[in-house]
Amino acid sequence: MARRGQSAASAGPSQWSVEIGVALATTIFSIIVIVGSLKVGIGWGAEGPMAGFFPFYVGVMILIASAVNLVQALPQSREDLFSEWGQLRQVAFVLIPTAIYVALIPSVGLYVMSIVLIAFFMRWLGKYGWPLIAAIAIGVPVITFIIFEKWFLVPLPKGPIENLLGY
Repeated sequence: MARRGQSAASAGPSQWSVEIGVALATTIFSIIVIVGSLKVGIGWGAEGPMAGFFPFYVGVMILIASAVNLVQALPQSREDLFSEWGQLRQVAFVLIPTAIYVALIPSVGLYVMSIVLIAFFMRWLGKYGWPLIAAIAIGVPVITFIIFEKWFLVPLPKGPIENLLGY
């Protein structure tokens, strides 16, 4: 429901429904983390903590925080507006391309996808000119490559183009 004075067309989800939804989603996430941690072991081995030791306790903390959020959200008013649908649409305009970027990194590579994402957002949202877009969209991944791959020796996901170039 929309607050008084707002049209139904501009209404959006209630604060209450979003709070409950997020609390339930983080509860499910924490249970997945806890169960996965139990499968790989949460004890202390001969060489130190087992693989599930730290994730288990992080999962327990997330579960406790989720329960607190759920308890605090239940008595809230169900009429307060979280945001309007138009505002959520603007969030989706950023979230969807970013999700596609993340999904394609394993097959295309971080550097190529970063060039595409930076160029896309600079042109679409920022309306910048192509010379500036090219400089930044190519420059940021190159700098990232130098810092992580060359200086820190941390390999980042590469795709077929990087493999063709011998990296």
